[in-house]
Amino acid sequence: MIPKTFTLIPSRYYASAFEFDPFLALLQFLHFSVTHKSLKLTRQSHSRILSLGLSQNSFLATKLIFAYAICQHPYHSRLVFDSLQHKNVFLWNSLINGYVKNRLYNEAFQLFNQMCSSDVLPDDFTLSTLSKVSSELGALFSGKSIHGKSIRTGFVSDTVVANSIMSMYCKCGNFEESRKVFDEMTIRNSGSWNVLIAGYAVSGIVIFMQMDEVRPDAYTISSLLPLCDGDMGKWDYGRELHCYIVKNELVLGLDSDVHLGCCLIDMYSRSNKVVVGRRVFDRMKCRNVFSWTAMINGYVENGDSDEALKPNRVSLVSVLPACSSFSGLLSGRQIHGFAVRKELNNEVSLCNALIDMYSKCGSLDSARRVFEDDSLCKDAISWSSMISGYGLHGKGQEAILLYDKMLQAGIRPDMITTVGILSACSRSGLVNEGLNIYSSVINDYGIEPTLEICACIVDMLGRAGQLDRALDFIKAMPVEPGPSVWGALVSCSIIHGDLEMQELAYRFLIQLEPKNPSNYVSISNLYASSRRWDAVAEVRRMMKDKRLRKVPGCSWISINNKTHRFYVADKAHPSTTSIYNMLDDLLLTMNDAICSPHLETST
Repeated sequence: MIPKTFTLIPSRYYASAFEFDPFLALLQFLHFSVTHKSLKLTRQSHSRILSLGLSQNSFLATKLIFAYAICQHPYHSRLVFDSLQHKNVFLWNSLINGYVKNRLYNEAFQLFNQMCSSDVLPDDFTLSTLSKVSSELGALFSGKSIHGKSIRTGFVSDTVVANSIMSMYCKCGNFEESRKVFDEMTIRNSGSWNVLIAGYAVSGIVIFMQMDEVRPDAYTISSLLPLCDGDMGKWDYGRELHCYIVKNELVLGLDSDVHLGCCLIDMYSRSNKVVVGRRVFDRMKCRNVFSWTAMINGYVENGDSDEALKPNRVSLVSVLPACSSFSGLLSGRQIHGFAVRKELNNEVSLCNALIDMYSKCGSLDSARRVFEDDSLCKDAISWSSMISGYGLHGKGQEAILLYDKMLQAGIRPDMITTVGILSACSRSGLVNEGLNIYSSVINDYGIEPTLEICACIVDMLGRAGQLDRALDFIKAMPVEPGPSVWGALVSCSIIHGDLEMQELAYRFLIQLEPKNPSNYVSISNLYASSRRWDAVAEVRRMMKDKRLRKVPGCSWISINNKTHRFYVADKAHPSTTSIYNMLDDLLLTMNDAICSPHLETST
């Protein structure tokens, strides 16, 4: 008889009691242990199982064995297994699978032999698992023994087991046995055909068949395409497979089908049809490093190295944000120069990317020159990029003037434009102007206030010292305030030293982002500055319970084409001493400026 307890759940409106089942709780706890790969939770579950007298429960033991294996403690799994008096097939499978997951293949086969010597017969899971292990190891003898056991137990008729045996024979180079298993199968699925086709593709043997009304999938086609190059005189078959892809809507562009696109590019390139391969590449909606590599290799194999190394408009637009991220002004200028030489500098998308890059790299004059070029046919993104650039450099008045010109040109603002102009007003302290623009875009242009727009208003009011007004705005927001809104209030509270408002904002941030360690560290530092050590301890305890750890902050700068990275309190850089001396000098200069409020500087 399993003891049962009752737990009282307090609520704001009511209190209720419910019956608590330890068995179900242990199952959930073990599931949680597996999900998070937590050895500590697994041990706690094990201890609870023993204290409740459930150590001989085979269902719980199966879960516990698997949990220890997932936590990379298979020998603890074996101890649990050995402690059981009656072992069923699920317990044997759980331990075998645990050994396999920890790459203890010899132990897995030894356990399988013990299982066969006992009164428990292996099932389809046992046989398919060990067949896959034989396949990975290329162990033909072990694989044949698994095949024989499958025949004797009747599980060879199971499609999954048969597929794994076929795959084992293919991986071990025994294609005749693989085909024999295939021919003897009573029920085949697409996986069966895929295994056989992939095996023949590796061996270089071409087969053609009607697939028993089983529709080939992307894996089937990608296995056949390597056989259809020009050297084998089979590129026409490659075209037929391409037609099949189009007709059956195996669309190129989804992440799962990028591999299929790469296979097509490779097939056409090896058939000296690199132009067709380029058409496939250009029509792919989703590209990764493999698709780019396949296309470049295609050009190289066909002797067109210039085309392989020649960027186009799309690739230039893609690489410019990297220059912005690393403040690579020199690299950005080189890309701009290349675009001018190749007469790509009138492309509006490229010009927009250049404006953004120059603004973020600190060269506002260069951004303005690109924007003001008469050959540029400006769109809304062009105006938004330049407005954001002015705002980034603290030139709020110029941003407002440009915004007014945009409206006069008949271009309606969108959400991105609104965020850009409001950010510019915020950085320049233009509160009234910003609020007027906010009212205009909402009422005159019908733009819905988003979290980003509302965060700009909070930031604008907060920077101006109007923290209470910013909080009132948050309370009246038409959308639920998110982390960006409360984060803006935190930043402004820090600037103006309002500890009470800062703590309030942090508490909301922790509610919204309970897994973000930065919020806990920041509020802990806030409590520490107020010498509230009990609160500091409580926050640290919460972080420990939630297993949160903050990633150290990192900044970087590029000098002479070399990127220098710095972490918090980092002293690993070879010029550390000079860097810290310069920082000390800057701090002294800044403190002197703060202590001399009437200090005037000439511009």
